Amino acid sequence: MEYGNLKTAEGVYIPKDPKSYPTDDPHKHLVVVKKPKKSKDFKFDDSYPYRDRSFNYWLHRNIIGWLFLHIIVYIANRLKHGLKIEGRKNLKGWEKELGKGAIAVCNHVYQFDAVAVKQALSPLKHIWIPMYARHFNGGQYWFVRYVGGVPVPETMSGLRKFDEAFDYYHNEKKALILVFPEEVRWDQYVPIRPFKKGAFTMAYKYDAPVVPCVLTYRERKGIYKLFGKKDAPCFTIHVGTPIMPDRSHTRKEEVDRLRVESHRQMEQMAGIEENPWPAIGE
Repeated sequence: MEYGNLKTAEGVYIPKDPKSYPTDDPHKHLVVVKKPKKSKDFKFDDSYPYRDRSFNYWLHRNIIGWLFLHIIVYIANRLKHGLKIEGRKNLKGWEKELGKGAIAVCNHVYQFDAVAVKQALSPLKHIWIPMYARHFNGGQYWFVRYVGGVPVPETMSGLRKFDEAFDYYHNEKKALILVFPEEVRWDQYVPIRPFKKGAFTMAYKYDAPVVPCVLTYRERKGIYKLFGKKDAPCFTIHVGTPIMPDRSHTRKEEVDRLRVESHRQMEQMAGIEENPWPAIGE
């Protein structure tokens, strides 16, 4: 598999040397989770509070976390990362379906991409994000936990509690479940990698629309040179047209269809004409 097999529309900006990425395993972990000396040491089994009902969690999630996101991270995304939002018009006419909850999918390409999706889909109020469990024992514990992160369990007993939590979260009014179906983060990567099935299995289970989003890159110019690294790209997030599962078909048929259609939409929004990776990956 070679990045060089990528073919894009004219004007698509490629910010990073293709040779810096793996060519054999699209789900290889490239981001190192640094564990500080004084860190949490959670066990991701049925003892972890996947749905935390404590006052302390409510305070950090709904007051301190909300202020931190809106006053610091949202502004940093706009200035430091040059975030622009396109395609919100594609959500018009979907208010009824989205009001019952949705599953968003996006390529995983920079530190604050989850926040970018939240900014782009702001009519959806609550966001919950299944995340790689080790991040919760790392140095960014506070941010990933209170932005809405929920660790993917490491045991079957934990998985049952995890599923129960997401059953509850989905029933919140205007709730958004965000899944990165590429599974791991590859910073500034242009092709869309193969998708795991978890997001689309959730969509079928909840009879919820999938909202494809994709992050693309722009050369850093003008005022944005004042706020970020000169060699770092600016980002644009594109919102696609929601896709509803068809419950008259089998789960497997629909999970694969949703994967392929979401992948195709994201390729189109990103200006990718020939992608070196297939849509479906296991």
